Amino acid sequence: MPVTPIADLRTRAIETLAAAGIESPDVDAELLIGHVLQLSRGEVQAKAITGAEVSEQHAAAINELVARRASREPLQHITGRAPFRSMELAVGPGVFVPRPETEHVAQFAIDALAAAASASPIGVDLGTGSGAIALAMATEVPHATVYGIELSPQAFPWTERNFRESGATNATAILGDLADALRELDGTVSVVASNPPYIPTDAIPRDPEVRLFDPALALYGGGDGLDVVRTVSRVGLRLLHPGGTLVLEHGELQAAQIAELLRADGWHAIASHRDLLGRDRATTALR
Repeated sequence: MPVTPIADLRTRAIETLAAAGIESPDVDAELLIGHVLQLSRGEVQAKAITGAEVSEQHAAAINELVARRASREPLQHITGRAPFRSMELAVGPGVFVPRPETEHVAQFAIDALAAAASASPIGVDLGTGSGAIALAMATEVPHATVYGIELSPQAFPWTERNFRESGATNATAILGDLADALRELDGTVSVVASNPPYIPTDAIPRDPEVRLFDPALALYGGGDGLDVVRTVSRVGLRLLHPGGTLVLEHGELQAAQIAELLRADGWHAIASHRDLLGRDRATTALR
């Protein structure tokens, strides 16, 4: 039976992905090989070094996935999984793929929820998508009750799946309009978090993975990018109790505009926060 050395597959995959403009071709090559062979990146590296080989069938499957990634299909769509904090979320066409920088934003929501004076605080994630922020709150603050609201019928099957697979019995996924969400909880919520669409309609993303594969509903926020932020501000004021916390993710050049918007709506203690690269990517405010 014909076999192929893993080292050769890895080298060819890296060359193919690098030529396609993939930012971290070695990482993606090892993750794709590991996905087919059910190995970690470290195990792929070890087997490449020790001269391990794979069957022709496995080699063909790996080459097929590498070709898909070289076409700029997101890695997470190919593997069907996206890591987020301590979780692995199911993702695919129709749902926004959670980004590592959102883990930093989620931390503000988690900290505020954990610090809430209530014995059973309530957290809400508006536009939850894959459920990343909502499930981070629910799993890391287990005494809280968390609701994730998603507007898109295309994204919601992924939302439901991740809520189910997380095992977080304190988290509930809801399909519905953000503006009218959870009116029965008005004035009782401790934390409202959101990673809303914030790209201006005429600002087309450079990365093909974003431009071609992320759903437009999760990307574009109107002429100035802040249409959904305005909705989140209004809904947050309605849902939160006095002293409750709003947590927003946004573009690195939008902090000043968002602070002005929130101040006009009546929010207090408005603060922007830099990510690990020094970019203003999150804003918090108090009801």
